[in-house]
Amino acid sequence: MIKKSFDLEEIKKVLRKKGLKISKKKNINLFNINKDLKSFYYTLLTSFVIIFFFFSLPSFVDFQKNTILLSKEIENKSKSNLEKVLKGIPLDNSSQVDEGLNIKNLLEDVFKFDQLPTDTVRLTASTIEQLFKDTNYNLKDIRETKLVKPITLSLLPEEMKMIESSTKKKNLFIKIILPLILEENNRIKLDRIKLFNVLNKNKNTDAEKKWLNLKFKQYGVLNKDLATLKIRMDEIPVSLAIAQAAKETGWGTSRFALEGNALFGQWTWSGEGIKPAGAEDNETHKVMKFKILKSSVRAYQRNLNTHSSYKNFRLARAELRDNKMELDSLILANYLDKYAATGKEYVKILKQIIKQNNLTELDDVKLLPSSKKLKSLI
Repeated sequence: MIKKSFDLEEIKKVLRKKGLKISKKKNINLFNINKDLKSFYYTLLTSFVIIFFFFSLPSFVDFQKNTILLSKEIENKSKSNLEKVLKGIPLDNSSQVDEGLNIKNLLEDVFKFDQLPTDTVRLTASTIEQLFKDTNYNLKDIRETKLVKPITLSLLPEEMKMIESSTKKKNLFIKIILPLILEENNRIKLDRIKLFNVLNKNKNTDAEKKWLNLKFKQYGVLNKDLATLKIRMDEIPVSLAIAQAAKETGWGTSRFALEGNALFGQWTWSGEGIKPAGAEDNETHKVMKFKILKSSVRAYQRNLNTHSSYKNFRLARAELRDNKMELDSLILANYLDKYAATGKEYVKILKQIIKQNNLTELDDVKLLPSSKKLKSLI
């Protein structure tokens, strides 16, 4: 059998005559397919992003608007609070910060002074004056140099009430208690510096945690609230402390000051104390009694820094701090109306004492250091 060969061109001609179309088969390019798919995905992703952007835009605008309004509200509130402080107007103390008080260990470090053995001798007024003269310790130099010698006396002289010259009596009283007030303020300053250093760390050591727990106890802070501790752990202006001591003791002449080293007339319903002469039989309060003057100063500062009656005082002080202002005793005195039964009249007297005796000139004085640690505070 003879095999007949076919010519491809002839076959094409026959098929064309019959109306059939013949075309060459194209090769499939996978690269082009991948390229097309990528373009599709990019388009889809871009569309999704655009849709999401326009969908989220109203919410973002509202959030930004609310944030700005909240920021302005906080700023306005802060300005409003500062204006109130400068005018001596009571602040809103409904905040949960600086609330509650654990009195269990509140004065533990104060009463430790009473447990220390002491051979304290009560010096006479003339001996103290001679000591001050020999060491060139006087208020004129203090006001000029802003430096105070660390001369610490534990007891007031018995002759305080016998000094006839009002100026001499006042000057002696101020020179005796000034180093004590500055020493306690320095102790608080160092604690405050340490507190902020501890708070700025990501991780605290066991020693730092132990120190914090001790401070929570000393300031009666509940639930280890750091915000409360920051408000309570702060100084009392020197001029304010001197004015209150002067008012409460009659410039160091009262029975409570001479017999019990009580400079600030703090009351107690338990423990040792001196009963006021004019107290009724059914009244159980006494004036707190201390072994040395230093104990009285620390107890006074702890009282102002923790008692609920002085929460407005602490809030006003914190407001001044937040606005980078000095602690002004004439401003802060407005918030001590609850310290005495006479209320606003008591505040008025404090301000008179501060102004008449130029006590604000002592607010920025520094205690000469008795250690390297205290040198940084000058």
